[in-house]
Amino acid sequence: MQDAGWVRWFGTLRMSDVPLVGGKNASLGELYSALSAEGVTVPNGFALTVDAYYTPLKQSQAWNELRQLFDDLDVTDIGRLAKTAAEARRIVYDASGVEPLRRQVAEAYRQLEAEYGTDVAVAVRSSATAEDLPNASFAGQHESYLHIQGADGVFESCRRCFASLFTDRAIVYRQNNGFGHLKVGLSVGVMKMVRSDQGASGVMFTLDTESGFRDVVFITGAYGLGENIVQGTVDPDEFYVHKPTFRAGYRAVLRRNVGRKQMRMILAQNEDRAGATTRNVPTAKEEQERFCIGDADVLTLAGYALKIEDHYSRVAGHPQPMDIEWAKDAFDGRLYIVQARPETVASQKTADLFETYKLDAAGKPLLTGKAVGEKIAAGPVRIVESAQDLEAFRPGEVLVASATSPDWDEVMRAASAIVTDRGGRTCHAAIVARELGVPAVVGAETATQTLKTGMQVTVSCASGDAGHVYEGNIPFEITRTPASELQLPRTSIMVNLANPDLAFRTAMLPNAGVGLARMEFIINEHIGVHPMALVCPERVTDPKNRETIERLTQGFASPREYFVQNLAEGIGTIAAAFYPKPVIVRLSDFKTNEYARLIGGSAFEPKEDNPMLGFRGASRYAHPAYAPGFALECQALRRVREEMGLTNLAVMVPFCRRVEEAHRVLAAMAGNGLKRGENGLEVYVMCEIPNNVILIDAFAEAFDGFSIGSNDLTQLTLGVDRDSELVAFDFDERDPGMLKMLRLAISGAKRNRRHVGICGEAPSNYPEIARFLVEQGIDSISVTPASLPRTIGVVQQTERALSASQHKEREDASGLAEALT
Repeated sequence: MQDAGWVRWFGTLRMSDVPLVGGKNASLGELYSALSAEGVTVPNGFALTVDAYYTPLKQSQAWNELRQLFDDLDVTDIGRLAKTAAEARRIVYDASGVEPLRRQVAEAYRQLEAEYGTDVAVAVRSSATAEDLPNASFAGQHESYLHIQGADGVFESCRRCFASLFTDRAIVYRQNNGFGHLKVGLSVGVMKMVRSDQGASGVMFTLDTESGFRDVVFITGAYGLGENIVQGTVDPDEFYVHKPTFRAGYRAVLRRNVGRKQMRMILAQNEDRAGATTRNVPTAKEEQERFCIGDADVLTLAGYALKIEDHYSRVAGHPQPMDIEWAKDAFDGRLYIVQARPETVASQKTADLFETYKLDAAGKPLLTGKAVGEKIAAGPVRIVESAQDLEAFRPGEVLVASATSPDWDEVMRAASAIVTDRGGRTCHAAIVARELGVPAVVGAETATQTLKTGMQVTVSCASGDAGHVYEGNIPFEITRTPASELQLPRTSIMVNLANPDLAFRTAMLPNAGVGLARMEFIINEHIGVHPMALVCPERVTDPKNRETIERLTQGFASPREYFVQNLAEGIGTIAAAFYPKPVIVRLSDFKTNEYARLIGGSAFEPKEDNPMLGFRGASRYAHPAYAPGFALECQALRRVREEMGLTNLAVMVPFCRRVEEAHRVLAAMAGNGLKRGENGLEVYVMCEIPNNVILIDAFAEAFDGFSIGSNDLTQLTLGVDRDSELVAFDFDERDPGMLKMLRLAISGAKRNRRHVGICGEAPSNYPEIARFLVEQGIDSISVTPASLPRTIGVVQQTERALSASQHKEREDASGLAEALT
């Protein structure tokens, strides 16, 4: 047999060589050839070309034998399939044992030994010519062999790889995907073995895989070989790195989440052949509780990912998100890239569709209350009278209760809709439902009496201010409008956001930034512990709370660092998602009763008869009872701006009663490293107390801008307790007194050349309020993501009307001038 050149080194291969060496080997060649010089570490190796598979088969007449085997094969006949597959593998294995191939493999292996040392261990992997196609990946269909040593062992593994083209599963896969059995060739890749079995490995993507958001590198990792992550058999560690700030020179992990990493895949000696097989062993508890790699490794991998994405994008001629496999060698401590391919799923996602709901038929009304959101949902009722009733709750049911509690948040996520007897649009049920996008009818008065568990009802919030509960399942239609069809008006339309998990998806919608990022959600959901309990843990006397705090803070440098890191990562995620657009984060604004519900909180909070008007907002920050806790908030914000590089983050002070209080807060911030004006830091104030409006000129000297909080401003202007269902009917932002207050706030800010926006719920609930604000010249309106379409439409319509009116006034003035002359 002629001694053809069947070996191609990675350094000679590029992506154009897919027909020669298959998709995996061509990509390895591209990585090694183009990126090794840029510092991306790729193990060296070589590929046996597809000709090394085809030529021996054809020259030994085995090709005809294979062809006959697959005539009229029925893959549903399991017995015949197994027999045919075994015979095909024997034919290929026998045909590939030719001396020229053995000689070339041995020579190539000796060159690897010269580079890496005698008896270097290698991985032998298949690379089919049809692999890594968008519609058929061939993932896991063919065999790989790990930790192979010696020229004879490598040659034997190469032959078995060729034969694995005809495993039972590969035959069925080709049949089901329309590939001819004899039209798919196989190349074999031989590369230095990375000993991640004793180290760590994982997969990373140059986008967020859930939303398709492009400005992050998403890295997953676990101990041992990477197959467990690919198969989804372990919960891996997860890390995010923000691309724009990384490129600008900042080196910080944006966000991280420790996975359970239940098992580790390691090598085990195989008695039947050269090399090793694999097995899973349990991961020790202490290893599960810490990250499999440190921040330095995460940042190195992020750098690799960006270089790989940049290169493949240049080759493709368009932005090309990548799916990349990495491995860390336990013996040399280095990080290696062992595969990269274009990402073809999440990268196809676009910004979410906006949904408009409409009932298709009339129904029998059972209840009416205040609508939260604009959706419609149907399902069986579940009456919840206490926390014990939550155990019986099933996803998709309509949660009905007198009122809801923060302890119920997980169940509320699974509800199709929420109905309460009590509460207004700013109650807990309304806030959570709005954040989750779940329709809710609050303040329905007799919901728990009128409705019964198991009843089928339809909950509609699609008809404006009033929400309705109807008997039975009423059909409804949903109109979906692509976000790309919504053009932003001149007035900045921003979003209100609290949950970092929604940040990437929300940022892809039309918006001008975040007008209100609520810190309380992150503290409540991601931290859970009162900040003073982390500063002074010795004052927490409840043994259960002390144990919980010790467990949560384990693995952190200190209890304080637990708070700072988690808060910084939550806020940083929101700021990164919208970067470089402005993100205004409000300092913590829990009331004392809400702070007391945090772990350890009861030891630090006074009991107040009226927490709404008590020790909250700005009054806390410089007060000795909370100043050390406020220092942790400032430390987290400094980390976001200075270490993460997210200088688009502005800070907002809530519930600032007096001008003297404003100066105390600014001094406290400066004392904690957040000085207004330094490094471009802007500090806003919530305009939510009548005194903020009355003394707006004085407040304008202290702050860079105002954000009108219509909820508190309405209750304090009208003297209405927004949490009291008895007087909730008087809570109305459209009251003439409130409209005058809004007008004075906007004109006062404009007079002082300060930015003025609104972040309350009024523009979302009442289009006429949005129209009024635009007419007054407000700079920005910040609403919930679900309210964007309606608000954008109202604002555009108002701007067009104002423009036409101004145009007419100019024409009239011009005509008058001409008449006078």
